[in-house]
Amino acid sequence: MSTQVAASTHELRKVYGKGEASVAALDGIDLDIGGGQFTAIMGPSGSGKSTLMHCLAGLDAVTSGHAYIGDTDITRLKEKDLTRLRRDRIGFVFQAFNLIPTLTAEENILLPLAIAGRAADPAWFDLVVDTVGLGDRLRHRPGELSGGQQQRVACARALVSKPSIIFADEPTGNLDSTSGAEVLGFLRRSVDEFDQTIVMVTHDPVAASHTDRVLFLADGRIVDELWQPERESVLERMVALSNGAH
Repeated sequence: MSTQVAASTHELRKVYGKGEASVAALDGIDLDIGGGQFTAIMGPSGSGKSTLMHCLAGLDAVTSGHAYIGDTDITRLKEKDLTRLRRDRIGFVFQAFNLIPTLTAEENILLPLAIAGRAADPAWFDLVVDTVGLGDRLRHRPGELSGGQQQRVACARALVSKPSIIFADEPTGNLDSTSGAEVLGFLRRSVDEFDQTIVMVTHDPVAASHTDRVLFLADGRIVDELWQPERESVLERMVALSNGAH
């Protein structure tokens, strides 16, 4: 496990609206995400989970404060440089898979590299495809794959460019428990075997139990954290948060 900080924030604020109608979605977040770790972000609906991920990933502009990928302050980058950073250093996995239906699984996996004009590392591609168990599905289009297989294509796509960090937004939200467990197992392996850094937004205590660390948000602030989480301990914290104990 790396001791480097893969992503961080300093006094991060995100405010929607103006004046009396304004709402602070993030209210002064200070956070370090360790490299080579699997981190979950949890909290009640409206707590700021997805907003935090979007600000960390440079998908959403911050109101004040700073967000960093490694040593790079992404809140200070011009749009062109931010686009390049997202393309070269960040992987994304979304709940809705976001695959292109007319492309095969292999073409979908290689798409970020194709857009960047980079060639795939054949040995790495083979390793990723083997790890997600898609070797016999590369010629299939998304419509010919199950939900779990489609999400594994999305995971492989996120990994193939060897990003510094992967952000996963409810990656098992549309999957049955068996497919969800397969995807979570693959994400866990990519941390343990490839030293990948993953930040996952989830509301599922079972998903969170695959991670190294859970951060709990409430009202735009980090109010608790849990290392080496188990389903029951995560559930207890979530119940406490939903009852207003923070």
